[in-house]
Amino acid sequence: MTDTSNLIPIGRFSSLTRLSVRMLRHYDAHGVLVPAQVRADTGYRLYAPSQVGDAMLVRQLRDVGFGVPAIGALLAARGTSTFTSALEQQRAVLVDETRAAQHRLDLLDKMRETHRKELTMSVTIDEHPFEARHVVALRDTIPTYADEGRLWDRLLPEVERQRIAVDGPCGALDLDDEFQEQDVDKEIFVQVPAGTTAAAPLSSRDLPQQRAVRATLTGPYTEIGDACDQLARWAADRGTPGTGGMRYVYLNDVRSTPPEQLVTEIYLPIG
Repeated sequence: MTDTSNLIPIGRFSSLTRLSVRMLRHYDAHGVLVPAQVRADTGYRLYAPSQVGDAMLVRQLRDVGFGVPAIGALLAARGTSTFTSALEQQRAVLVDETRAAQHRLDLLDKMRETHRKELTMSVTIDEHPFEARHVVALRDTIPTYADEGRLWDRLLPEVERQRIAVDGPCGALDLDDEFQEQDVDKEIFVQVPAGTTAAAPLSSRDLPQQRAVRATLTGPYTEIGDACDQLARWAADRGTPGTGGMRYVYLNDVRSTPPEQLVTEIYLPIG
């Protein structure tokens, strides 16, 4: 007869190992942590003291994401390179999951912020033509839409160097037919008197009047993306989803205007 004097009843074993009785029964059913003895008359499970360490390892492996089959295999592989390799692989999985979860959190926070802005930001939308104007412009490919400032860092000093008179607002045109995640075709401009010419790398041309819907944003440039979303929804709801890239007219001098007072007109051509 097996000596049961030092065996541990399941309730006490649960307390020692911080595994619930339900989970101990579950691990027994799957052959992961089998009791040292099961009483034939009552079915009561008893565990050997040496199994306390096994149970704690089972709990640790469970807590870092291993499933029952993997836990059983890893118990048998303790002290081997297989065990170490499995831990490293699981760590890599968790790192990837953490990055993915952080990305989703960032998107969720952006959605919450966008909703808040839409409730509070100052945007008016109407149908208004993009007016004709003569411009001096700089066109180039930039990494992303957020890199528009790189073009302004080139255009404005060149305008000054060529002694070009500016007599109206500046702006920008999205020239791609579709949204680009990178390598964005962008043109920025300053309004100048009719007949003004410019030397390379700048060019001068007439921008024709074009029928459009317009969003007028009062606030920092960081809110332009949200204003564009509102404009696109407004136009689509009215059956005028647009026929070209957005056009932006910046009505203030960013160097002397507080961000919350900046006024930007965003045009979506509709024909």
